[in-house]
Amino acid sequence: MKEEQDHQKESEQLGFLYETTKEIANKKDIALGVKSPLNSIEERVEILREEQIPKNILILDTETTGLDNKNDDCLEVGSILFNVKTRSVLAQQSFLLPVENNNAEKINNIPAEITRLPQPLSEAIKYFESLVRVSDVIVAHNAEFDMKWFGLNKLPQIEKKWICSMDDITWPADRQLKTRPSVRDLALAYGVPVWNAHRALTDCIYLAEVFKRCSELEKLLIRALEPKILFRAEISYEERYLAKSAGFRWNDEIKGAWSKRMSRRDMKKLEFPVSEVDFKA
Repeated sequence: MKEEQDHQKESEQLGFLYETTKEIANKKDIALGVKSPLNSIEERVEILREEQIPKNILILDTETTGLDNKNDDCLEVGSILFNVKTRSVLAQQSFLLPVENNNAEKINNIPAEITRLPQPLSEAIKYFESLVRVSDVIVAHNAEFDMKWFGLNKLPQIEKKWICSMDDITWPADRQLKTRPSVRDLALAYGVPVWNAHRALTDCIYLAEVFKRCSELEKLLIRALEPKILFRAEISYEERYLAKSAGFRWNDEIKGAWSKRMSRRDMKKLEFPVSEVDFKA
């Protein structure tokens, strides 16, 4: 039975690789005005590896004094450089940034006075920048929140693609996760032990351990990097549960409506009608 399941899984992955690299080849044909000479799945898989799959990802998390990046501050950064092919941690780092007050101390347990103790902060930031440079993609859980702190105060701007492990990755159905799972639920679904510490590096460790256990990681990352489009759910009040269960949010980017950014591939799987939203129109 296990052998049959493994064979089926391998066939599904080869099929995905073939279709994905076929799309890449077709785009090249259009751009160059020539027909791609790719004939075998092996050739297409090699192109996929070279052009689509990130080699190194930087798993990143922040701890802050509040939710508003205009009035609050980031007081801790944690990061792990992770190699996708080998499922290995290459490097990890965390450092504190000095703040006067921490209104979120009850959540992250970081007293403000601790952040002001002497530490090699400038060297830590330089090392963090080196980790960013050698990474292909930044991965964060709730990336929209984390990315807004970079380019402010002492933190450098990050000019890399971001993947949100909560919104951009569609986790396998057999893990029985919510559409927008918490880091804790994600860790538990993959058999990763969870402890109570709420620090930046802790959440990075959880994600790294999940990625180590994820046999379809390449596929999930490729699909997470597909262009996202804003869609509005065209449903009645009585059907609102459909949008909520699909990860749509009420009053988020569109006031008075359920909306979500997603790829066209995922949009086609929805069980209710949606419309594409173009704010420029």
